[in-house]
Amino acid sequence: MTPHIRRLALVAVALAALGVPMTGVAQGLQEPPSPATRPEASAQVLPAGAQGRIWRKGSPPIAAGSAANFTGAVQVLAPWSGTGGSRLRGGTVMFQPGARTAWHRHPMGQTLIVTEGCGWTQREGGPIEKICAGDVAWVAPGEMHWHGATSTTAMTHVTASETVDGQTVQWLEKVSDEDYRRGPD
Repeated sequence: MTPHIRRLALVAVALAALGVPMTGVAQGLQEPPSPATRPEASAQVLPAGAQGRIWRKGSPPIAAGSAANFTGAVQVLAPWSGTGGSRLRGGTVMFQPGARTAWHRHPMGQTLIVTEGCGWTQREGGPIEKICAGDVAWVAPGEMHWHGATSTTAMTHVTASETVDGQTVQWLEKVSDEDYRRGPD
């Protein structure tokens, strides 16, 4: 399975678990399974010492987004990370109206799955784009971007990104109020 298809499969699983409609998300993104990847071929074995995990709602406790990396009221609801050498990290983040991240980039890219409300996202040099519940946004590796709620609507999204040499994100300067106000209605 190619890395792109594997990443999209993770997104599809996350969307299904959240009950988010899949209309159009997975169309054309499947590749035929090879004999080695068919479910009946073999069971997957976790590396020695690896354990599966369940993060219960509210555990770890809800934390306020760092003022150094966010503008406005932001709550990180459920940060999570894989085990057994997994590089996958993420969390559920809730932005109140007007709240947003600072500009940042991820060494392996980032997937955003909007679960509630509407927000905005912008890639360096591109327009501010509206994203709403059910939308999935992919940001390429190293691409500078930001995301957050619209000026009038809260937004919650699930994030997923991978680490490289222990780094998942590089935080940059904050998005100015003037630039933020350029968002679409």
